[in-house]
Amino acid sequence: MAYFEYQNIFTQVQVQGPPEMGMDNENRMARERTKGASFSTLLGWFGNAQLGPIYLGWAGVVSLATGTLWLNIVGLNMLAQVDWSIPEFIRQLFWLALEPPGPEYGLSIPPLNDGGWYIISSFFLLVSVMTWWLRVYLLAVEHKMGKHIAWAFLSAIWLFLVLGLFRPIFMGSWSEAVPYGIFPHLDWTTAFSIRYGNLYYNPFHCLSIVFLYGSVLLFAMHGATILAVSRFGGDRELEQIYDRGTASERAALFWRWTMGFNATMEGIHRWAWWFAVLTPITGGIGILLTGTVVDNWFLWAVEHNFAPEYLEPYGYEAYGTYEGFLGRETGQ
Repeated sequence: MAYFEYQNIFTQVQVQGPPEMGMDNENRMARERTKGASFSTLLGWFGNAQLGPIYLGWAGVVSLATGTLWLNIVGLNMLAQVDWSIPEFIRQLFWLALEPPGPEYGLSIPPLNDGGWYIISSFFLLVSVMTWWLRVYLLAVEHKMGKHIAWAFLSAIWLFLVLGLFRPIFMGSWSEAVPYGIFPHLDWTTAFSIRYGNLYYNPFHCLSIVFLYGSVLLFAMHGATILAVSRFGGDRELEQIYDRGTASERAALFWRWTMGFNATMEGIHRWAWWFAVLTPITGGIGILLTGTVVDNWFLWAVEHNFAPEYLEPYGYEAYGTYEGFLGRETGQ
């Protein structure tokens, strides 16, 4: 039996020769990217063994500079909270946070130590993320590629903007933004769900989870399928798309016999792309509606026959009916 049938992630053949420096359609990028490249056996286990060349461009430079400023502001504020003690900083790192301003400041700019540093660092983070997105878009244009990567990145940026910009503005207070910190931001998520009646009853949160798990499943199914038929040339997917061969035939038969349907060699990438992109899009919609349109997702779910009426924990019996309790909640 041929050797290549025993290939896996740790036994891949790593071809090393002169580094591939890549294309430069208009001969405009050569001066702005690194001149050399190296090879890493470790990287070769997980992808291409070549590291480099690296191109940043003006957008990449701006992004890294402003991102570094954000990181330094957050890090120095955390260090100040432990009285500039490096050992304490390391010990408490997971619990330290740079918090947004208090609700008393609304959308104004507070003093530095009352949330001002948070606003300043958030501005640098916003610039960093958006210029990196611009870099992705411009690189796609430069290489005459489709913009699918840029739009996918923008879907994640949509959720980022909802959490830190759009929703705080609609709520009228920067205090609604998410703190910078590992455990503190997780605590914020828990408190956010409890405050608005359990986010699990938010239908857009449900959709987001469907697309999250769905995209994981689709990518796993696709990756496993291509690995399973790579001995027949399945990894040469472009060829299999326009000139279907035995690899795609076998893959199609497998899934048709397994579940009665199969995506095409091209179509599976569109399925997976849409599932992944819709995860933060629907999640962002759900977050944006929380507090601005819906104050309690559990009560909303009961009212729309999405959740059962749990009477005793919410004290409905004291008001006779759920409608009476709802009237008390809304002040009617």
